[in-house]
Amino acid sequence: MFRTFEISEPRFEWAGLRYVTVKSAALKGRGDITLWVPTGAVPVGMVLLLHGVYGSHWAWALKGGAHRTADRMVASGEIPPMVVAMPSDGLWGDGSGYWTHPAQDFERWMVEEVPAAVIQAVPALSEGAPRFIAGLSMGGYGALRLACRYPERFAAASGHSSITRFEQLALFVEEPLEAYGPGEGPRDVLEVALANRHRLPPLRFDCGTEDVLIEANRELHRALESAGVPHVYEEFPGGHAWPYWETHLAETLRFFGRTARG
Repeated sequence: MFRTFEISEPRFEWAGLRYVTVKSAALKGRGDITLWVPTGAVPVGMVLLLHGVYGSHWAWALKGGAHRTADRMVASGEIPPMVVAMPSDGLWGDGSGYWTHPAQDFERWMVEEVPAAVIQAVPALSEGAPRFIAGLSMGGYGALRLACRYPERFAAASGHSSITRFEQLALFVEEPLEAYGPGEGPRDVLEVALANRHRLPPLRFDCGTEDVLIEANRELHRALESAGVPHVYEEFPGGHAWPYWETHLAETLRFFGRTARG
């Protein structure tokens, strides 16, 4: 799938982190992925962990310690061993929205190319292993929307402090929303969830009670509940900031762990 595939030298990797750069047809350029690979065990699945606006592939590990959370939970037996893949969104503007743009397909990058790159980078991971997807803010929007749009590709999805409607990107990005182009398929999480309501994977999302997006998340919860769409929604103290996401990533990993174990 990739014209070029660069991977970090094992001698220089640390804390279970591995780094990959590929030439992406969808991005029409290079794309980066930070991986956390559990040691001493065969991984039973992969978690795609999507960053928010302004960030990149290193954000979840180096601002949120995602690899430390996963390592601790695998070691304690709370979750089965899973690869955590933290890809760049493609680095368009302040944030691509994980959306299909006129010149670059950030949706295809995330749904097709990133999982393929993870499998190539971690030979112990079975191609048929379950794939989970989660993220924060813009990444939560991407995770929930893509899991609902491609339910056959993901075993479960989770969002933290998620943007729930495409227009909410304007709260964070400098670029006009018109620059994102028309994209493909429904834009809002609720719309795409209802379009595929009878074949959705397990869904969960949470939000901090002091978060600017709290009412949007409550609105999505109420709408899904009213439509009879199964999901888990939780609220915790906190705002739209890394201390909240670092703390509550554990809820997402437990949710995925329960799904992986059946």
